[in-house]
Amino acid sequence: MMVNNMAGKKIQLILKVAKFGLFAVLLIAAFVLGSMLRSSEPSTENIVSHNHPEMGEQSTIWTCSMHPQIRQPKPGKCPICFMDLIPISETDIGELQIEFSQAAIKLMQIETTPIERKFVTAQIRMVGKIDYDETRIKYITSWVAGRIDRLYVDYTGIRVSKDDHMVYIYSPELLSAQAELLQAVKAAENIKSDGSELIGKSITATLEATREKLRLLGLKQEQIAQIEKTGKPVDHLTIYAPIGGVVMEKNAAEGMYVKTGTKIYTIADLSQLWVRLDAYESDMMWIRYGQEVEFTTEAYPGEVFKGRISFIDPVLNAKTRTVKLRVNVENPDGSLKPEMFVRAVVNSKIAEGGKVMDEQMAGKWICPMHLDIVKDTSGTCDICGMDLVTAESLGYVKAAARAPLVIPASAVLITGKRAVVYIQIADIEKPTYLGREIVLGPRAGDYYIVESGLDEGEIVVTNGNFKIDSEMQLRAKPSMMNTGDKKLSPEDMHTEDANEEN
Repeated sequence: MMVNNMAGKKIQLILKVAKFGLFAVLLIAAFVLGSMLRSSEPSTENIVSHNHPEMGEQSTIWTCSMHPQIRQPKPGKCPICFMDLIPISETDIGELQIEFSQAAIKLMQIETTPIERKFVTAQIRMVGKIDYDETRIKYITSWVAGRIDRLYVDYTGIRVSKDDHMVYIYSPELLSAQAELLQAVKAAENIKSDGSELIGKSITATLEATREKLRLLGLKQEQIAQIEKTGKPVDHLTIYAPIGGVVMEKNAAEGMYVKTGTKIYTIADLSQLWVRLDAYESDMMWIRYGQEVEFTTEAYPGEVFKGRISFIDPVLNAKTRTVKLRVNVENPDGSLKPEMFVRAVVNSKIAEGGKVMDEQMAGKWICPMHLDIVKDTSGTCDICGMDLVTAESLGYVKAAARAPLVIPASAVLITGKRAVVYIQIADIEKPTYLGREIVLGPRAGDYYIVESGLDEGEIVVTNGNFKIDSEMQLRAKPSMMNTGDKKLSPEDMHTEDANEEN
């Protein structure tokens, strides 16, 4: 019995040893197999150090999606945010260039247009209101001191014509002046044919002086002749309207005593009006004296009125940053009325150098006071006698001027003082684009005038340029936001982090 127990224990011990040996053998075999597999694979260091891509071949660069300036040849962690680096494929085609596949171009909806020279139009929009023409406002005043016995126009707003009777006034001063006239007439009649020539000239001069005095007091030539014929003076004077228009003010009443020069009526001729407009400071480069202006009113929607700029205020309003313009407008039917609100537009045709071109004004001679006086040759103004000036001196250029080099406004990426465009490189099978910083002139409508940086005939991206620029930023290349003056390597970033911690 005892022998059997000992034999059973030996058998169990042998089985345990066998199991352990089998496990050890398997473990050793797995270790050996793993070593063989590792030794047969090339290391990452060998790939990086020995497999450099040739020029133009595609290589894999690892970068951070949050910090695209981090660029490494192998995977790892971003030294700034410790995110996993992601692979990007790029071709060594230059710092400022980038290329895409045809499929990517379609997805990005890239559109291009050739750069060209052409005349563009700057449209300046303004608002303002209609006002009286100050040169067509007249006052009716009392020419003599006296009493107003009748006002033929007894309320404002009445339209009158030139030479309509307005005021009937009694004046003792008028009676004394007529008495002098009648005495001078009698003296002239009593001159004898054999009398002194000197005395005759003196009496004739006195008669003419009394006639002129009555004319200055407001009597017409026919009235003076009637007084001389009848020998009876008149005790009342009728004052007539000097111009046709609308009575805007009435400053006297019947029975009122007035002095010489007292204002009785104010008459405004509304057949021509002024439109006062406010032009912003940034639009003044396109505004010229004598330019045609189109405007509309709330009262007549859809109807376009026209006029010409007759005055540009030399002083800028510091509060509104605007300059007052004055436009002369014909109003023969009286449809336009003072204080109406208007919306106006000036279309300036732009030539090279930002000059305004107007075929109607170029080469002409203009009066700086009265724009209606436009002549083909030099001379003087028919109204004020001022010397005419050339249209070129007012900022116009001749119709033969050269067209400016322009670029669509949508093609430009502007950030601060920099303007960046993307040019499509020609004669390359794969679509390739080049970023370029340019110098812009003023904007004219949907175009910018190019001062420098582009040549006529180059192909510029007009749609999708922001997408191209975004890809340039992801690849840590010079872009709208990154000039490329300084690029930080991972070692630089570690140094900066250490400096910040210190």
